[in-house]
Amino acid sequence: MSVLATIEKQSNYHIATFKRPLLYSIDAVWAAMTNNENLQKWMSNLEIIELRKNGKIHFNMNDGTGNFEEITITDYVEKEVIEFCWGTDTVRFELFSTEKGSLLVLVETLQNLTEHTPKDLAGWHICLDMLEDLLNGVDHQYFPMDEWQQRFSEYQKMLNSIK
Repeated sequence: MSVLATIEKQSNYHIATFKRPLLYSIDAVWAAMTNNENLQKWMSNLEIIELRKNGKIHFNMNDGTGNFEEITITDYVEKEVIEFCWGTDTVRFELFSTEKGSLLVLVETLQNLTEHTPKDLAGWHICLDMLEDLLNGVDHQYFPMDEWQQRFSEYQKMLNSIK
């Protein structure tokens, strides 16, 4: 069972940090994160268009209309960092080599805590679970809503305690 993110209050925003130790090399994790075929298996809305700083990612609505929102990659270092805008927030993935594989750290900078925040955090949590499953050879056919609901409740309680 994966550990919940930590949430820290800064002066005028919050930082949510997810840490996932993975038994896979940086190369394997990076490929799972940045190859669109792999990315679709754990974050089906995202599609990398230009993988570079100031590059583009599409957040596809996946509703049959072909509609998407364009997201800007704000920081990028191959096999180390990919950061992008997420509405008014930012999402940053960092990869570190470890003795047993790698450590994936996802940091979301939250400008405002809203009723949507626990939904977002639960979503990232489940997507990271799905990324780890993908690395382990498990391919999810559907997003696990029951697991998301459980995480949503946990993040809602956590956020209520820090507001």
